[in-house]
Amino acid sequence: MRLTKYTHSCVRLEQDGSVLVVDPGSFSEVEEALEGAAAVLITHEHPDHVAVDRVVAVLAADPSMGLWAPPAVVDAVVEGLGAAAGERVHPVAGGEEFTAGGFRVRTFGGQHALIHPLIPVIANVGFLVEESVYHPGDSLIVPHGIAVGTLLVPVHAPWSKLAEVVDFVASVRAPRAFQIHDALLNEAGLGIVEGHLTRLGARYGTSFRHLAVREGADV
Repeated sequence: MRLTKYTHSCVRLEQDGSVLVVDPGSFSEVEEALEGAAAVLITHEHPDHVAVDRVVAVLAADPSMGLWAPPAVVDAVVEGLGAAAGERVHPVAGGEEFTAGGFRVRTFGGQHALIHPLIPVIANVGFLVEESVYHPGDSLIVPHGIAVGTLLVPVHAPWSKLAEVVDFVASVRAPRAFQIHDALLNEAGLGIVEGHLTRLGARYGTSFRHLAVREGADV
């Protein structure tokens, strides 16, 4: 399976001629990432994870593309697509299994990490694709009973701190890890955070590597 990193939390997975995209958000190259995709997964409703208007436009232009997301995202997409939504837009929660565009998917978690007690908590679903690549969205939920092959690590967010991110990597113990949720850091901050993740992750068997925008890796 080939993984290509786009800006922030958007990744594109390609396998056997099929394409799956996760979290094409407002910071991301939405149309480029979704080109030729059979399916799109959305972890939660925040704009940096789903640019609703742009995703709706792509879905409208390609009636074969399906979408799986928490109910709030599904409602917004269905409203935008109208009758064109058909039966290809699917609500999901944690603890489910399904096939999307030929990819096997399992879901974990169920809620977004706490930002502040005054900010309501929303739904968030982590996606495990092909029993290998885990995208947690905006959470640090460890998938139980799973040997994750490739971990996508939210390296910086208003809801996290470095110690929690390091513990997440150490708990999952995936052999490979790449950064996501990195658009809020400048080069200096990213270097500090990723330096810790590289050094400390190695103690637990995880090889952390930075992917530039549009850079890919076999996973």
